[in-house]
Amino acid sequence: MRRTLVVTLALAGAFLQTADAQVVANASKAMGVDGLNSIHYYGVAQNGNLGQNNNSNQPWPMAGANDYVRAIDFTQPASRATWQNYAVPVTGGVATRPPGQQVITPQNTAWAQQLEIWITPWGFLKGAVANKATVRPSKKEQVVTFDAPVKSPGGQPYKVVGYINDQNLVVKTQTWVENPIFGDMLVETEYNYYREGANGLKFPSQIIQRRGGWPFFTAYILGAHGNPANIQQLLTPPAGGRGGAPGGGAPPAAAGPTSEKLADGVYRINGAYNSLAIEFADHILLFEPGPQNEARAQAIIAEAKRVIPNKPIRYGVISHHHFDHTSGLPAAVAEGITIVTPEVNKNFLMTSLSAPRTLAPDSQSKSGKKPVIEGFKGDKRVFQDATRTFEVHVIKGLPHADGLVIGYLPKEKILVYADMFNLPAANDPVPNPPVVGTGVFVDNIERLKLDPERIMSIHSLNPDRLTTLAEIKASLGRK
Repeated sequence: MRRTLVVTLALAGAFLQTADAQVVANASKAMGVDGLNSIHYYGVAQNGNLGQNNNSNQPWPMAGANDYVRAIDFTQPASRATWQNYAVPVTGGVATRPPGQQVITPQNTAWAQQLEIWITPWGFLKGAVANKATVRPSKKEQVVTFDAPVKSPGGQPYKVVGYINDQNLVVKTQTWVENPIFGDMLVETEYNYYREGANGLKFPSQIIQRRGGWPFFTAYILGAHGNPANIQQLLTPPAGGRGGAPGGGAPPAAAGPTSEKLADGVYRINGAYNSLAIEFADHILLFEPGPQNEARAQAIIAEAKRVIPNKPIRYGVISHHHFDHTSGLPAAVAEGITIVTPEVNKNFLMTSLSAPRTLAPDSQSKSGKKPVIEGFKGDKRVFQDATRTFEVHVIKGLPHADGLVIGYLPKEKILVYADMFNLPAANDPVPNPPVVGTGVFVDNIERLKLDPERIMSIHSLNPDRLTTLAEIKASLGRK
C-alpha cells in the first residue's frame, strides 16, 4: 500500500511538471518564441522619474522617449535601448531632444538591470523554460512562476510571475526589486493589443510598466523583428557612447562627514547633501536626516551624536519627499527618530516605509522598528523648549514639490532650505526669464516676515558657503 502511494505521488508530480511545461510550450508556440534567440522592436515611449513626483500622492513625472528602439539577445543575455528624450529643462526654456540609452551586458548581473530582459513577454517564456516554472490556474489566466538565477542581497532568488491568457499570450509579468523607500518594490508590466509580425512573432502594441504603484515606463510598439541579422550591431553602443549602469565592483566608500559649527548647539553636517543638527535641552533635531542612501544617513546620525554627545536624536525634519532626500530614512527609522513632514506626505511615507524589506535587509528591517511619521497640519510646526526655538514653514507656490519646507532659527537668524534654486556666479548676468524657484523663495520669506542673516542650502553652493538674502535677491535683479 505504501509503495503504491509513493508511485502514485511520483506519477502525479511528473504529470504536474509536464502540464506546467505544456502551458509554457503552448504560449511559446503561439507567440512565435520557438527558435527565437534575439529580438528588435521599436516605437514611441515615455520614461518616468521614480520618486520625483511633484506631490507624493500623484504619478511619477513622465518624459517623452521618441524613436524608442530596443534590441535583446537572450543567449548572452544582453540588451540595448536607445531613445530621444523630449522635455523642457527644469530651469525652463525651450524643450530639447537629448539622446538616452540603456545598455545591459552579461556583466550587468544586478537584477535591477537584468529584469528588463526577463520581464518582456519573450524573455519571460524563455526564463520559464530555463528555470523550471510552475503553473497555477486562475479565473482568467494561467499564472506561471519561476525563480530567477540571480539572488538578492538577502540570499533568496528574485521571483518572476507571468500571466498567460486563453489565447496563449503573456499579458502581464511581475517581479520585485529592492528599493530604499518601497522595500521589496513590485515591478508590474502589462502587455496589450498584440499584433503579429513576420514568422508568426507576436508582439504587444502597448506596454505599461508600473513601479511604486504608478506608471514608470509606457510604450506604443510599432514593429518587432525576430532574430535580426544585425543583432550585434544593434547591441553595440557607438564609440565614446555611454552605457547603462556599469557592472563590476561597488564604488569606493565616501569619506565620512565633517561638521561646521554655525552657532552654539547648531552644526552643519557637510557632504554632497548637507544636514543641520540642532541641540535642544534633552535631545537633537536633524533637518534632512536621510538624504541619498542608508550609509549617508548613518554617517549623518553618527556625526550629529559626535558633535552633540549624550543626547538622542528625537526628530528628523525632511525638506521634501523626493527620493534623493529620503532614501536614507530607513536608517533614521532604525535609530528611532520620528520623521516630521507636512500631512500631505504622511500616508505615503508610512505605507512605503512599512513595506517588507526581505530582498535587501537594511538597518530598519534588522532593527525591527516601525516608522513613526508625524504629519503636521497647517503651514507651520514649531519645536521649542527653554533653550531653543526652531520653526518649520511650508513653502507656497513652488512647482518642484508640494509639502516642501524650510527651517528657521529665529534667535540665530539661520535659515535652511533645499531644491529651490542654485545661485549663479556673482559676475553672471541676471537670468531672463528669472529662475522660478528663486522668486518663490524670496516671496515666501517676505510673506512669512523672516529675517535670516545666513542661509544654508542642503545642496552645497558653488563655491561652498552660506549665503544671504541680499545675494539671493541680487540674482533676481532685486534690491
